[in-house]
Amino acid sequence: MALITIRPTATDKDIANAVAAHTTPALERTARVMTWGADEKVLLAIAVVGWLYAARRPALRPITNHLLAVSMLTAVLPHLLKSGIDQTRPDRLTVQGHRRGVPYSGRARDAFPSGHAIHMGALASAAGLLPPRSRRALRTLAVALSTTRVVLLAHWASDVVVGFAAGALIERLLRPMTMGSAKRPDIREP
Repeated sequence: MALITIRPTATDKDIANAVAAHTTPALERTARVMTWGADEKVLLAIAVVGWLYAARRPALRPITNHLLAVSMLTAVLPHLLKSGIDQTRPDRLTVQGHRRGVPYSGRARDAFPSGHAIHMGALASAAGLLPPRSRRALRTLAVALSTTRVVLLAHWASDVVVGFAAGALIERLLRPMTMGSAKRPDIREP
C-alpha cells in the first residue's frame, strides 16, 4: 500500500497529450527498442562484465567498482520508491495513444520515479570521469534514452526529470565512498 500519491502536473498532461496525438507506430517501435538501453538488467550486466574485465587491470578497478555499486543501487532504489508512491502511468489514461501504437508498460500505478531515468542520470553523472568528447556523447545518449520513457507514455515528463536528477545525485554521493581517493582514470580518447 502506497504512502504517497503523486498527481501529474498540467505540463505533464500537456506533454503526454501531445505525444499521444502525434506518435506513430514506427516511432513507438523505435522508442521501445531504444528504451532497452536504459533497462536495469542490461546496465547491471554491462557493469558486471566491466568489473570482470577489470579484474586484472588494477588501474580500472576503482571505476568499475564504482559503476557496479551505482548500478546495483540504482537498480534497487526505484523499486523501493515505487512501493511507497502511487502514480498512474500516462499510458493508462490514453485511448488515442494506444490507437497510434503506444504500448502498455509496467504496473499501472508505478509511474514515479522513472527507473530508466535514474539509471541514465547516474550514467550521465559518471560520464564526468571520462574525457570531454566521450563525456558529451554519453550524456547525450543518457538524455535520449531517458526521453524514450516519455515517448512511450510509460512516465510523465516530471517522473523522468526527477529520476534523472536523482540518479545523478546518487552517483555523486557514492563516488567518494566507492572510489575513495582514487584519481580520475587515465582514459584517452581515440
